Formats: sequence, C-alpha cells, structure tokens
Amino acid sequence: MQIIREPRVTVLARQQFVYPEHINWESDSEVAGEVVAEFAGRLCYLSFGEDAGLEGGHKSIPGRTTNEAYLANILTTKHGSVLEHAVWSMLIEGVSRTLTHELVRHRAGFGFSQLSQRYVDESTIGFVLPPEIEEGTGAFEVWSNACEASLSSYRSLLAEMIAQVGDHGTPTMRKKRARQAARSVLLNCAETKIVVTGNARAWRHFCEMRGSPTADVEIRRLAVAVLGVLQNEAPHIFKDLRTVDHEDGVAIIDSSHNKV
Repeated sequence: MQIIREPRVTVLARQQFVYPEHINWESDSEVAGEVVAEFAGRLCYLSFGEDAGLEGGHKSIPGRTTNEAYLANILTTKHGSVLEHAVWSMLIEGVSRTLTHELVRHRAGFGFSQLSQRYVDESTIGFVLPPEIEEGTGAFEVWSNACEASLSSYRSLLAEMIAQVGDHGTPTMRKKRARQAARSVLLNCAETKIVVTGNARAWRHFCEMRGSPTADVEIRRLAVAVLGVLQNEAPHIFKDLRTVDHEDGVAIIDSSHNKV
C-alpha cells in the first residue's frame, strides 16, 4: 500500500503580458502577473507617466516607480481588485479527498478540474497520512489497517461489479458503473489529483485562510507549499506572506497585509 506524506505542487501555466503599442510605458518586472497587476492599477488613474501617449491627465506616484514599490503600495492600500488580473494554474497531487472537499469551497476566483474516481481504476491508489498521525504509534496502526481494508474491499467490490455489469452498455459506461460503486468503500484519505487555476487575490485568500493555525493541518501544509511556489513566481505580490513555525510541527502563514 502506498502511503503519501507530502503534497506536490507544480505550476502548469502562467501569463504572458503583451504591451499595448499605443502606450509608452514599461515595467521593470519581467513577471507577467506582476506587470499586469501594475498596469491595471496604473490604468485606474492614468499614472503611466507624462510621455505615455495617453490623452487626459496623468497622476504620478512619487517614489513608487518600480513594480515592487508600486505593488507594495497596492497591498498597503488593499487595492486588491488589480491582483485579480494575475493568474496561475497549478497541478496539486498527493492530497486527500478530505482536503479537496475543503479546497473546492474556495469558489471566487478559482477553477477546478479533479481526477474522477468514477472513471479511473483506483486499485493501486495511495492514501495520504494525516500529519497528526505519527508512524510507529498505535494510531498509525489503526489508520494503516483501515486503509488496507478499504483497498482490499475496493478491489473485491470492483471485481464483483464488473461481473455484475457484464456486457451491458458501452465499454466506457461499463467501467463507470463498476467503479462508481466500488469507490464507495474508499476512505476520505484516498489520494487525489486536481488542477487549480486562480487569480493572485484568490490565491492570497487561500493562503491566509488555510494557513491559519485553526485550519485543518493537511490543507495548511498545502497552503505553505502553494505559498512557496507563488513567492518564487511573483515575489512582489506574495512576499509579505510569511511562514511561521507552529507547535504542531506544520508552519502557519502570517501576513502584513491581510484581506487585500
């Protein structure tokens, strides 16, 4: 039986910023998400500089010429709407169905595509060890035995359902009918995979909410992993979020600018 101990977060897609030819302005950042957030903020006030080539007034922001400084001001003033233009798609693996039941509740600013237990044969599925359970303890033995029994029951039930369904219907429908019944005996800690697309504001909210010390420990661990990826992707948007050691061994997330 496969036991999974850590989530895996992989960036699948990021934006490309295309500079408008009729606007004479350029950011010093090469990160598209940071640039589009800055551009959106500057457009609100036409603050591209006197030589931008736009008609109308131009409101400059003294001392805030760099992308880093501009976005720092965005965070301070909580002008979070401009962060909604920056988007990342991530592949998240090594997490449980328990976790994704909570993850998909983050509806605003997110899109989700999750592995289908109805279609995919889960005969070799892994199980995600809850962070609170220590290996070598009585609790681990109880958990491990439950997972083994669940997997054994799935395989047996799947074989029975395949025989029961027989040759009725298309091959795809036969698979679904058998596997949708067999999945009923799998535990909530069964591993799943999910593609998540979210804008920067939504990702910040996820990290703040699920990085809280009161959050479920598994999803808090994921929030910390996601934050690490996002800080590498766009430090000017996410660097104020920071991880702090916690007594239960899984870090929490703190912020200088919450609820942007």
